[in-house]
Amino acid sequence: MAESSGATKGALDGLFVLDLSRILAGPTATQLLGDLGATIIKVENPKTGGDDTRGWGPNYACDTAGKATDLSAYFMAANRNKLSVAVDLSTDAGQDTLRQLAARADVVIENYKPGGLVKYGLDHATLLQRHPALVYCSISGFGQTGPNSSQPGYDLMAQGYGGIMSLTGEPEGAPMKVGVGIADVMCGMYATIGILAALRHRDRTGEGQHIDLSLVDTQMAWLVNEGTNYLTSGDIPERRGNAHPNIVPYDAFECSDGHILLAVGNDAQFARFCDAVGLAGLSEDARFDTNQHRIENRAALMTQMRPALKALARNDVMTRLHAVKVPVGPIHDVAEALTSDQAQARGAVVELPCEGVAGGHLRLLGNPLKLSATPVTYRRAPPAFGQDTAAVLQMLRTDPDAQE
Repeated sequence: MAESSGATKGALDGLFVLDLSRILAGPTATQLLGDLGATIIKVENPKTGGDDTRGWGPNYACDTAGKATDLSAYFMAANRNKLSVAVDLSTDAGQDTLRQLAARADVVIENYKPGGLVKYGLDHATLLQRHPALVYCSISGFGQTGPNSSQPGYDLMAQGYGGIMSLTGEPEGAPMKVGVGIADVMCGMYATIGILAALRHRDRTGEGQHIDLSLVDTQMAWLVNEGTNYLTSGDIPERRGNAHPNIVPYDAFECSDGHILLAVGNDAQFARFCDAVGLAGLSEDARFDTNQHRIENRAALMTQMRPALKALARNDVMTRLHAVKVPVGPIHDVAEALTSDQAQARGAVVELPCEGVAGGHLRLLGNPLKLSATPVTYRRAPPAFGQDTAAVLQMLRTDPDAQE
């Protein structure tokens, strides 16, 4: 059932992935694998109407009569290039179907609670014993081991437990989650990397393996400089709004007609910035002449910078700073970002044909990977619930490789 688009095949063409995951982390990983050419069989529960996110509105693709479909915007964000198969895991027939699909699969990915698939014979230990070359990826809130392994995992809980919320928001405000499900998305990215590494090992040795990945583990891993700031000093990082803990000035600043972002990465840039906005000589002040001094005297520097910038128009500041190669930029809303000339030039938005929806197509976020020899392909719009069940079951009846 491998698919391709035109003469160019994706890097993962011929790879067969059984996707037992739902919501965002696992689907992010499998959508990325699908964009790279893999065949993704997305298994959905007929008792619940499929992936939870099908019902996470508002905002749904509508049919030609204007009625909302089961393609919510949330679901569509992570489920293109997949076939949807409705299988009831609680039945003997459903379990048999999934075991046949697993026998055909190169990769199985799931996000059940640890141990939740053992009773069905679909856990990693059972399937790896039957299929030693299988790559099996388990995603959970806290991992397969540890004192919290039995607790459910959601993005919000991972952001809270893993520390990122303590760094996000205004200094005097409440801890704040990131505006999108970033813990889920980043976990999906780590899952993709782990799967590709395991496939490389499998292709070299014939040996599959189990990948144990958690939302909390990955969230703590991408605390990056703030995590190592704490490990190095013992000081607990603080919320600084848009400011940077290690670079000054690196923040959002108000102008007379809006805001800009300023990211001064070194002392030479700071000197050019000062000259460009009428603060000549400030860079020679011993309190501000180096980045370390600017960090130590952050508040004093802001009392001079902010009034100077607030007196100038936003476009005027950006023009001046672009001219002297100081990093500066606007703060776009989502519409401005996705309709910008840069977004259009880079394919940030793609259209996929989709039968039965108003207009006959869906607009989705594009894949940012630009591969010269094996580009990503957009072969299938996000599927309606169970739309490919009959075709996949027919494949199992006729494909000898699919027999356990």
